[in-house]
Amino acid sequence: MDSVTISPKFQVVIPRKIRDSLDLKPGQKVRVIQYGKRIELIPELKISDMRGFLKGINTDFTREKDRL
Repeated sequence: MDSVTISPKFQVVIPRKIRDSLDLKPGQKVRVIQYGKRIELIPELKISDMRGFLKGINTDFTREKDRL
């Protein structure tokens, strides 16, 4: 696990191995979510980059009677 330091301007640097593994680019936006005392950064993706990410998902299920 890596740790980072918060600068006086409240900035952090994402470690290189994490940037590389997530293919993060300069200027890319990330969502910041707080869960209790934890912070999560979630990269925003273009809708075109998300195409096919659910390929192979099992869609066989029984719907509830009040649903279409």
